[in-house]
Amino acid sequence: MVRPPEQNAFLPPALTTIEDTGLTELWLQDLALKIVYFGGYLNGFQVAERIALPFAGIVDHIMENLKREKFIEVRRQMGGLGEGAYQYAITGAGIVRAREALERSQYAGPAPVPLDIYNQAILRQSRGRTNVTQRNMRQALSGLVLSQKTFHQIGPAVNSGTSMFMYGPPGNGKTTIARAIGNMGGTDAMYIPYALYIDGQVIKLYDSVNHQLASDDETTSAGTGSLRSGSRRDPRWVRIRRPFIVVGGELTMEGLDLVFDDTNKYYEAAFQMKANGGIFLIDDFGRQQVRPRDLLNRWIVPLENRIDYLTLHTGRKVEIPFDVLVIFSTNLPPRDLVDEAFLRRLRHKIEIGDPNYEEFREIFKTVAQTKRVKYSDQGLAYLLQEWYIKPNRKLRASHPRDICDQIIDIARYLNIEPAMSREMLTRAAEAYFVDL
Repeated sequence: MVRPPEQNAFLPPALTTIEDTGLTELWLQDLALKIVYFGGYLNGFQVAERIALPFAGIVDHIMENLKREKFIEVRRQMGGLGEGAYQYAITGAGIVRAREALERSQYAGPAPVPLDIYNQAILRQSRGRTNVTQRNMRQALSGLVLSQKTFHQIGPAVNSGTSMFMYGPPGNGKTTIARAIGNMGGTDAMYIPYALYIDGQVIKLYDSVNHQLASDDETTSAGTGSLRSGSRRDPRWVRIRRPFIVVGGELTMEGLDLVFDDTNKYYEAAFQMKANGGIFLIDDFGRQQVRPRDLLNRWIVPLENRIDYLTLHTGRKVEIPFDVLVIFSTNLPPRDLVDEAFLRRLRHKIEIGDPNYEEFREIFKTVAQTKRVKYSDQGLAYLLQEWYIKPNRKLRASHPRDICDQIIDIARYLNIEPAMSREMLTRAAEAYFVDL
């Protein structure tokens, strides 16, 4: 995968003053007070770590003003370590103000980044010019057996950086292909903020479940040291591998917009927002609880204009870049899901069909070797004749894996070596196949 050097050049600029954060001092004071309120006795460096801002020039100024206004007080001074080692406690007046702030929002984490700064950062880190070559594709899909036609359709679709529609019978590797595409970035990384700030509202963006930290992330290696002495970059940002977000039948229309938590009074970012700069896989498309047509209509503007519009609970709409490769994967016939107008908006349509006999044999050999099941051409010929040709059963790319797993289970029970003998294949097929 080839990426122009300038696309990796984005680095969140270092902060030296409160003005550099794009946030008001009053708002940051409330955030610091909430952190001390929840955290109990904290020193200045600990507050800086939790608020994700440098102590020198920013957090020290915030804490000094809170102390001057008698919202916090110094509980203990550690000699020789500077003001950052002072241990602070919240006062009665501070508790009152913290509770007032908590009524507006329970958010008490890393300081957010203003929306306009986030939008600029996403555009600068755009994955739109990613260049995938045949060599990259062969490495990424080396564990899959695909027809040459299908193989050569996938690469251009990835290079488009826009949209793919993969369809075909279940069990032929659509999800596996999508995950392989998601892993093609290797060590390719980008920066996203922990949270966003819009008109006093906070949107939580970083998701430890869906986002994977880059191995050389400053936030995991530098620790509080960079926050004490001043970081080379804005510590409100986290360095992650380019996102690969997967949703299935649980996807709803609400999940594609900002989700407001009525209790905590802040937002969770939409799925596609978390996927910005990466890949968004909608698996089992058509199995969602909402109508496929309604779901597709939601994507028309983002797919065409590469811009998405999200709505705050106040009714205000905000504009964000839509720098996402969207992959729709379905087992259902396209005619039952989409119309011609929407298919036209999907850049690449790829059918992942059933393997032929030679491809099925190649898959079986590969799987048997991986799972240490003794392979046999005679055994495979017997399986095909008795369990596929006679009952007129379709070949599926997932069957070799599942049948080998059945053989392994049976072999363990019988305390024998797993092998593709007629007896083992018969017992495996009887336990696996069901006549519908």
